[in-house]
Amino acid sequence: MGNIVCHNDFSKYKENRDVISLFSGAMGLDIGLEKAGLNVVVGQDFDASCVKTMRVNGYKVMEGDIREITPQDLLEMTGLSVGEPFLVCGGPPCQPFSTAGKRLGINDPRGSLFMDFIRMIDYIRPRFFIMENVKGIISAPLKHVSAAERDENDPEQRLGTVLDVILAEFEKLGYKTVYGLLDAVNYGVPQFRERFVLIGSRDNENIFLPLPTHFHMHQNKEYQWQTVRAAIGDLEADDGECAAFSEERLKFLKMVPEGGNWRDLPKDVIPVAMGGAYKSGGGKVGFYRRLSYDQPSPTVVTSPVQKATMMCHPTQDRPLSVKEYARIQQFPDNWIFTGTTASKYRQIGNAVPIGLAEAIGKAVLSVANSAAIVETKRFRGTNVHNKIRNAIELGGNLYAVK
Repeated sequence: MGNIVCHNDFSKYKENRDVISLFSGAMGLDIGLEKAGLNVVVGQDFDASCVKTMRVNGYKVMEGDIREITPQDLLEMTGLSVGEPFLVCGGPPCQPFSTAGKRLGINDPRGSLFMDFIRMIDYIRPRFFIMENVKGIISAPLKHVSAAERDENDPEQRLGTVLDVILAEFEKLGYKTVYGLLDAVNYGVPQFRERFVLIGSRDNENIFLPLPTHFHMHQNKEYQWQTVRAAIGDLEADDGECAAFSEERLKFLKMVPEGGNWRDLPKDVIPVAMGGAYKSGGGKVGFYRRLSYDQPSPTVVTSPVQKATMMCHPTQDRPLSVKEYARIQQFPDNWIFTGTTASKYRQIGNAVPIGLAEAIGKAVLSVANSAAIVETKRFRGTNVHNKIRNAIELGGNLYAVK
């Protein structure tokens, strides 16, 4: 890290709204940012299918391993100067921080890629950055230690979390940060999907996480949580490209009602259907899961046919199709995904939902445009207003400024 705190005057770039996207995948985050009013000038990814998807949809792409890409390469491709980009965004691969299975954190080679994201910010000096990831990054330890190896007296085991390091690095670079967990369903996405979001400001601007726009209960239907029916109800007989369940799994899925899972199977069938998982721990909610039309979807995963994360259509005896997957993630119908069917599901499942990305983009833009706050002499001090203020401060988004 070379720049530490930069004192250059970048005010001449104040009107710029260009975005450099890293770890772009299928560009869910980028589409949402563009819907908010930003301009994505280049994407970057290592995965050949993602690169092809970006290019076929008309985007300029820096292909390759980010560890072998220099920030100078990116600036040269875009024609931008240091300090000129409005925003750098990206989500370094998140598998090592998942709350499922082993959480290797920084010990996993992919876990160190967030340092390459920081390296790009350090050199490019964008006005803002957005970094997103799975919620497990908040508590992911720097060093994975098994229960047998755990020693409270070992200083290496008290190194803190990956997030502690990330925040410390951005503080060294002089960026003000705000972070927290956002659930996509609260932003008009027909899906429960929690993501960690970190926003940074180079110029010490009053950044904040986007406030919810949609709610479990609301007097106006437009502001209620969006459902699976609203997203894919018109595609019931138009499945198009679609994976398939095995005959064995399909036999049991046909016994599951809409909105149900393995617990709704006949009692004498459950041990057979579940196999070795029957006596294992955990909620196992994804086994033989059939979606409900009248609820938001569970989190879209990288494959709808895996045993522990099945995503069966509400009324049809098949998994969600590629097109239905894309609808739930709010990709435009004309967005082209390339590669195998499995690759398309993976690209969609790994993406940031468009509605959540748009809300994040609007929050950043409102700060840049000085349009986020209605200035008043005071915030009314009555009990009613205090309740509103508390709801705004929490709003399902527990976040912190550093």
